[in-house]
Amino acid sequence: METMCDFDLSQALSDDSPGIDEPEFKSCCFHMKDLQDNIFTLDDGLELVVSHDPKTMQCIATLLLAVNRLKRPLTRCCREINDGELCSSIMESLVEETIVKKTENLSMAVRRIFQRVNSEKMLTLTDSEQKDIVCGNGELKLEAITLRGGNCERKVNFKLERYITPCVSPGEGQPVVLSITNNNMHISCTMNDGKAVLKLENAVRTLSRISDDGNMDRFLFSTGESRG
Repeated sequence: METMCDFDLSQALSDDSPGIDEPEFKSCCFHMKDLQDNIFTLDDGLELVVSHDPKTMQCIATLLLAVNRLKRPLTRCCREINDGELCSSIMESLVEETIVKKTENLSMAVRRIFQRVNSEKMLTLTDSEQKDIVCGNGELKLEAITLRGGNCERKVNFKLERYITPCVSPGEGQPVVLSITNNNMHISCTMNDGKAVLKLENAVRTLSRISDDGNMDRFLFSTGESRG
């Protein structure tokens, strides 16, 4: 087991900057109490004051590594630096930036079940130019066109159905499913490269009960009206 006298503090200093001459850190024997309120001169006008007593050799090694990192940018300066430059140099040398990316933890989310209630509402939608909404021929795609003559039967009629859940989040709107009565298709919403994409789907499973843990909640939309 190494004692304080056997440990060479210079071993804690990394030499990753070739071509830069740094003063040697000599090994010496000392007691922990000698470190209390000691003052170390780092550069002209810059001193490091140790005002507490480190408890372990790891604390001392960490302190020396920090001092070593701080001295390197200062020794490269050929001119006298001002207070602002000195502060910036200290922050760049001793403060490390940590970026924490927040991600959604689905495994910890509360599973919610949405139950359909008997409240169908029939709707007819148009776009901002009052064009009728139709379903494209042979495609699961909605289009807005101006219908004339006997083509009014191509107009899509929508059905809005309400859903309820016991787990209600504050400020959450009324969950609904929007379907097309003409061909029993449902509008879904999925994310593609961070963008919401609306699709027409023929749900394989019944939508009387929808769980939010099986990707079936893509058929659910939230209205702005409050729940009664």
